Amino acid sequence: MPVSLFDTYTRQVREFEPLSKGEVGLYACGPTVYDYAHIGNLRTYLFEDFLRRTLEYNGYKVNHVINITDVGHLTSDADTGEDKMEKGSRRTGMTAWEMADFYTAAFQDDLQTLNILAPHTWCRATDHIPEQIAFIEDLVQRGFTYTTSDGIYFDSRRSNNYGRLARLDVNGLRAGARVDPGERRFVTDFALWKFSPPDEQRQMEWDSPWGIGFPGWHIECSVISSKYLGDFFDIHCGGEDHIPIHHTNEIAQTEASKGTTLANFWMHGYFLQLDNMKMAKSAGQMVRLQSLLDANYDPLVYRYLCLTAHYRTQLSFGWDSLEACGVALGRLQKSCYEWGEPSEPDADFVTRFEDHINNDLNMPRALALTHDLRRADIPDANKKATLLHFDRVFGLRLDEWRPDRLVVPEEVERWLQQRESARSEKDWQQADLLRDKILAAGYQVEDRPEGPRVVSSE
Repeated sequence: MPVSLFDTYTRQVREFEPLSKGEVGLYACGPTVYDYAHIGNLRTYLFEDFLRRTLEYNGYKVNHVINITDVGHLTSDADTGEDKMEKGSRRTGMTAWEMADFYTAAFQDDLQTLNILAPHTWCRATDHIPEQIAFIEDLVQRGFTYTTSDGIYFDSRRSNNYGRLARLDVNGLRAGARVDPGERRFVTDFALWKFSPPDEQRQMEWDSPWGIGFPGWHIECSVISSKYLGDFFDIHCGGEDHIPIHHTNEIAQTEASKGTTLANFWMHGYFLQLDNMKMAKSAGQMVRLQSLLDANYDPLVYRYLCLTAHYRTQLSFGWDSLEACGVALGRLQKSCYEWGEPSEPDADFVTRFEDHINNDLNMPRALALTHDLRRADIPDANKKATLLHFDRVFGLRLDEWRPDRLVVPEEVERWLQQRESARSEKDWQQADLLRDKILAAGYQVEDRPEGPRVVSSE
């Protein structure tokens, strides 16, 4: 069954065909490690995890690469302001290098907690400075750059296709641009290399043919992705905020140097909303995964929540919706456990599931199918096998769930034994009275083939 995905570049859902038979190169823009990731950031990585799992479900061998931005991302995406790493260093009291290690590890812990598959390759921007300098040198030689007092800039006027990814009105943007000495010439130009201020020494700076400084934010992704996946690979992912600037600039500089749009598919996950505002560190709208753990939520409840909305739609976060997802996930976990040993997946349900996930990752429809499955008139063993088959993509670890050990009072255990004695003597009235006493104590009896057991009635 073919996989169809939405390509932001063409604005179309089109059939996915790998550039190399059976293999997929997948690049995801990683975090800038000056602070913890918030759950809005993590929604993007969950979308990418669902994408990877869907591709692997369909038999593709995926080569997954994520970069770590540990230098060059300024406080303004317009190439102004301070490097976020330098600013974060002052806030935390750690060196920029120590801080990068700390927040990288925290991010990787969050991914593991959410059962997000680790990439095959992690790449730090600071480990690829020579390659970034070489890439910029190539752009200089090709005439796509100019020099100002504060850096080397990409001349977006030389790019005939600039802004296509975001459908930017480039002429309209440029009409409002002001030319200031020492700054970029046009609003759509962007920094490739920034010079260190002459009166201070940065923690992160390197020598280059143009002077001591550091790379701009956009150059690292073009360099790192092409190094590990080639100059034209299958899928490039990121958040929707990357469309108008970061990914637009990646494409422009790669077209200028390599003659390609870098990726065959450009895919973007949409924002998580908090009180109708984009969740962002800079705006103070930040809920960490640890916040959910501190509130005693299973982290997989948040994973479940992200399955309830299509990746190309914004998702509103609230504690009420999280609570509802916890109840729904609990039902799935309990059903999966109680269905016993699995046999074979149901073919009809599997076909319907594949229809949904292969139709541009329609996880909400695939998730709704699980509730149809619970009500279906098929053997429990087939239900469990089918649900575990679905979980290859959902990643909810359903087969690992076990009920909490229930501590039953001795008195309730005694009533259960007395009820069994009454049933064996066919004293149904006494058995029913004992069952009602157990229920009034907050427990209920489940009569199973292997014998009765007491469970919580909550």
